[in-house]
Amino acid sequence: MSLRMGLGPVVACAALFSLAPLSHAQPKIAVISLQKAVFDTADIKKANAEMEARYKPRADKLRQTQEQIASISQRLQQGADQLTPQAQSELQAQGQRLQKEAQRLQDDLQADVQSDRTDILGKASQRMTDVVKKLAAEKGIDIVVEQQAVLYFKPPMDITADATAAYDKAYPVAAAPVGK
Repeated sequence: MSLRMGLGPVVACAALFSLAPLSHAQPKIAVISLQKAVFDTADIKKANAEMEARYKPRADKLRQTQEQIASISQRLQQGADQLTPQAQSELQAQGQRLQKEAQRLQDDLQADVQSDRTDILGKASQRMTDVVKKLAAEKGIDIVVEQQAVLYFKPPMDITADATAAYDKAYPVAAAPVGK
């Protein structure tokens, strides 16, 4: 008899536990490629075009310096028998100066571009995070997962394009660029 009484509460608890998942709604999950969402924004496209225009003169100067180095190298190779030792020495010294200048130009250009890129992407990523949070709240999404961390998902779960559109709406291109 005591065995029978002991099973009653266990069966009741088991029934309640089996119904518990029905009382809680399943979380709504979405996936996003945050990198794609950010890079597809009009803001980033504009900032990229502005960076290209800003750094083009310096990139052109670097290219010209590299072409001068190649020209000197070619003259040294082709005219080795015809150049005087003094002329060879002068060309080599000029080539070394140009190589140092090219290296300095390249290092400075890379550092400035990287600094601007980091600043622009940092601000855009923070803005996108805010946009995704707002978008998730509007759509009743409980969890947003980075697409790269997911093995499989159904395409309707992807909110990347929605996030890009919401970003473009929140931060129109006419506004100051992200990097400023």
